Amino acid sequence: MLTALKVIPQLLCWAVLVPVMCRSLTGMSTAVAAAAGFVAGVAGENLLLAYVGGELPFRPLRGICGVIFLLLWGASVWALYRSGSTSPESGQPTPSPLASGAAALGTGVLAGALTLCRLAPLEGGAVRLVPYLTLACAGAAVALGAAYAARFLPQRLVPRGIPLVALVVSALMLMACSVQRLDLFSPLSMEVMKFVHDFVHQFFESMLIPDHPFFRADVWGYIGLLFGDKVGLWGGLALWYLPVLLIALSLRLERLPSVAHIRQGAARRKLLASFIHERRLRLAAPLLALVFLTGAAYQSRFPATEYWDPKPVEVSANPAGQIAIPKKGEIDLEDGKLHKFSYRQGSREARFFVMLTPAGQLVTTLDACAICQPEGYGQAGNAVICYYCRTLIPLETVGKPGGCNPVPVPCSVKGDAVVIDGMTLVNTWESTVQVTAHGKGMGK
Repeated sequence: MLTALKVIPQLLCWAVLVPVMCRSLTGMSTAVAAAAGFVAGVAGENLLLAYVGGELPFRPLRGICGVIFLLLWGASVWALYRSGSTSPESGQPTPSPLASGAAALGTGVLAGALTLCRLAPLEGGAVRLVPYLTLACAGAAVALGAAYAARFLPQRLVPRGIPLVALVVSALMLMACSVQRLDLFSPLSMEVMKFVHDFVHQFFESMLIPDHPFFRADVWGYIGLLFGDKVGLWGGLALWYLPVLLIALSLRLERLPSVAHIRQGAARRKLLASFIHERRLRLAAPLLALVFLTGAAYQSRFPATEYWDPKPVEVSANPAGQIAIPKKGEIDLEDGKLHKFSYRQGSREARFFVMLTPAGQLVTTLDACAICQPEGYGQAGNAVICYYCRTLIPLETVGKPGGCNPVPVPCSVKGDAVVIDGMTLVNTWESTVQVTAHGKGMGK
């Protein structure tokens, strides 16, 4: 029952998307192609999960989703550029059955693969046989039933051309963002945040502007707003919504038809009123796309996954300043889970965790990265997540420097214990937190 509930949002998106495609393209042949594509996508992704495993089955899907979102950006700019020169509805030939079938097949393959990933176990591996077959049959049934449901969709509400592309892409984004390993919105927000941080930092350095002699504390408070996670969130939302908003604007700016050849004023007004009414109805597709994108952003910001996030255990150092944590005991460091610890040296305190990587190596890292503010990490399956920017980090890369990975701390395994130098730990923590919490070393 719980397994079925997981994919209801994806199947609802599919149930909305396919009738629109059938009505906009070539009817029954589109439904058959969409059904076949959905089944093929489910089967192909399950084979990848079964025989490849790890993060590899998710990378192609994430890349494809990124590419189609970029294509939507390009299409929106083109639609806005063409809005003043010609009507978006004029001069658009009806797509051939072959082109319609190919588009429906490709959309179905991607939708099926994205939906199956919602059922993929966090620890990796293929989806069990019964959920796998049930999902394939449900997706195919929805697609075939769409040919009948499409009859009830008013022709005036049927999107064509770029508005149809916006609707399809936004629905696929909603399907993708429901799976954290395929989420695009959180990485987009993170990249915006990093860009703003680096830009402000480089600006101050290139202009040789020192900090305290020229700026008061309240001024630094305003500058500090640029280093909060809200900058990444609002910047990501702007980039997320802008393509659909541009498409809606292009429809709104669509040039009115020429009425110079019509002599009666009443006939002119009737023609113009009819055109304006139909133009407003065509805004339904971008508005529905905005709803899909909003749902995708919400799922990205508030994922349903519960993370393993143990309370840090306080540890101490011996007279030589070495912290020794037994591999076995009350805490089993080799159980594959993330285990958090805290160490205090006078007034200085550092937070870190120890875990066993899939390669069988015990690693020690700060409970913080070199980019985000130190809100720590949680673990779900074969990945850890940065609580600040919601970026997923595969366990294979934990212990390696760079990006949003937890900052590694040198350690050694001596006998039955993991040994860490206390001074190195607190110095690494303080240098990292000083950079991330106060704006890339700008010295607040």
